[in-house]
Amino acid sequence: IIHNIRLDETLMSFTQDWGPISTLAFRTDGPPIVASGSPQGHIAFWDLERRQLVNQQRHAHRTAVAGATFLHGEPLLVTNGADNAIKVWIFDQEGGGARLLRCRQGHSAPPTTIHHHGNDGKNILSAGQDRTLQSFSTVHERFNKNLGHGAKKKEKNKKKGLSYEELRLPAITAFASAVTRQSDWDGIVACHRGLLTTTTWNYHRCTMGAHQLKPTGARRDAIATAVDITSCGNFAVIGSSCGRVDVYNLQSGLHRGCYGDDEKAHNGVVRGVATDTLNQLILTSGSDWLLKFWRFKTKKQEEELKLNAAPASMRLHRDSGMTAVALDDFTLVVVDIETRRVVRKFAGHHGNITDMTFSPDGRWLVTVAMDCTIRTWDLPSGCLVDCFLVAAAPVGVSLSPTGDFLATAHVDSLGVFLWTNRSLCGSVGLRPLPADYQPSEEVLPGVTAEETEQEVTSEEADDVFQSAEQLGAELVTLSLLPESRWKSLLHLDNIKKRNKPSAPPAAPPTAPFFLPTVPGLMPRFELSLETKQDTQSKVLPWGSLAQKTEFSSVLEAALQSGSFDEPLSLLKDCGPAALSVEFTGLTSEGGGANKLFLAFIQMIDSLLASGRDFNLAHAYLALFLQVNQSALFFYSLLRLSSKLEAGWAELQASFNQSLCLLSYTKSALL
Repeated sequence: IIHNIRLDETLMSFTQDWGPISTLAFRTDGPPIVASGSPQGHIAFWDLERRQLVNQQRHAHRTAVAGATFLHGEPLLVTNGADNAIKVWIFDQEGGGARLLRCRQGHSAPPTTIHHHGNDGKNILSAGQDRTLQSFSTVHERFNKNLGHGAKKKEKNKKKGLSYEELRLPAITAFASAVTRQSDWDGIVACHRGLLTTTTWNYHRCTMGAHQLKPTGARRDAIATAVDITSCGNFAVIGSSCGRVDVYNLQSGLHRGCYGDDEKAHNGVVRGVATDTLNQLILTSGSDWLLKFWRFKTKKQEEELKLNAAPASMRLHRDSGMTAVALDDFTLVVVDIETRRVVRKFAGHHGNITDMTFSPDGRWLVTVAMDCTIRTWDLPSGCLVDCFLVAAAPVGVSLSPTGDFLATAHVDSLGVFLWTNRSLCGSVGLRPLPADYQPSEEVLPGVTAEETEQEVTSEEADDVFQSAEQLGAELVTLSLLPESRWKSLLHLDNIKKRNKPSAPPAAPPTAPFFLPTVPGLMPRFELSLETKQDTQSKVLPWGSLAQKTEFSSVLEAALQSGSFDEPLSLLKDCGPAALSVEFTGLTSEGGGANKLFLAFIQMIDSLLASGRDFNLAHAYLALFLQVNQSALFFYSLLRLSSKLEAGWAELQASFNQSLCLLSYTKSALL
């Protein structure tokens, strides 16, 4: 209903067939258009002049349109809905239609499984209860991808006449990805809830793949429960609830065999499958409490390991050869695939372990459980080194291949949360936590910084380690100044010649001559300036030219106190040209006194004795000797020269010893 408030009368009314109106928006860039949203996700556009429906946008959102707004003076409409999506529509179509210009969306239902995709740790694959598979970028939102939802085969669907919702495959329960051959064929394989058929997905095309993998001869009530892709990217290994473990070729989609006698690897549900780096072994775990080792090529069983409880999930770290198995009794066991023995046992969770992940170096194992805790186990020491509590139970976890971020998915949460690895930013103590440790609750990461986080950051900044100026009296420390501040001191003459202008500066044109006048109403010339200039002496006093610089005054005061830190700091702030001027002022020709000469030599002597700023001491001394050629202080310079020779002799001995040791090590090893 369009109602005029001033006149209190109804101008027009419209009725849409999609149910109640969820939102309204008026276009402000010219055309008299009003947009109305519906609970079905459709948007209708009404012309206020012709009083009729001019266009409609069906399935703009998968759920009800929650809000719509036209940008002021622009043909752009921004909409959002309960499907966790915000979209921008532009009206540039013929007949006043709109098309999608921008879209940012996430899962409309909580994600259940997440994994990092690729070796750079910048992309996270996530499967949610909304039946979609999406890729989220940790760099920027514009790199996000929506791989969509799976659909059944079109040939059969046309005959059955199924609806749009009935064509969609159920939610993904488990998936595996590989980047080795993803540019050649599909690199993602996914299991769906309640289905035996597994689907392939193409990451580059952001679509469902060409193959649907289904074993022949399996029971009708069987479903796919576990999946893994070999490191070469050629084969997919799929476990099912009937105990089968099948191998498929991802390029052709053909079945390449199954494991076990009578095409049955386990006497129960297959809970996990994994392949090693060289495609030599396949590990399978089942509800029959067994962990089995199979030869990949011959498909023969080599060994089996009896577990203390039925396994719930399994994760293999291919580089280290360690396999983590989560059991139904809330415990963890780590098995070495080389020795095929249990090497670690962890207990501490008070709920079902939902997911786990290894660190890139295989040192840490991060586990999440329904007790709302995220625990980090150190495999070499076999201890719990980190544990914290979250408000919502985590259902998925993945540590990036670079080890910088930990991604988690939680119950009833639409987003994927990122946690920073503090051990990469500074020193973190990894002491074993006691058995009765009570974890503290952490707030889930968000877009705004909490006050407590800022306080912790300030405390950490106060505890930053500061290095000493000199580690030892026998060591030599170089200055932190850039090389351009001290390497060019001996080449100032060449620099001046190179920067000398090619032509002398031209004299400015003579200014017009004006006689000075006395301020007043009557113009009168002032002649007193000429008389003053005639009586003034042309000879300048010596004191006006012999003024001391700040460095000279500080150096003279340092000679009495014995501390040369202040004059040295002044020299560090000066450039090469300013240093040349300061050193020239210390000489007798520049107006300096003899005590300033001795003070400078004593400052260089103290620097060499302390071993600090070794390069600056030599550069300053070389420039000073180049500027001053006087032989009045020959004995002082001779004593300083003997110290220089002794210092360089010690350095040369250290260099020779290091080179000798390096040559011996190189010849012994190579």
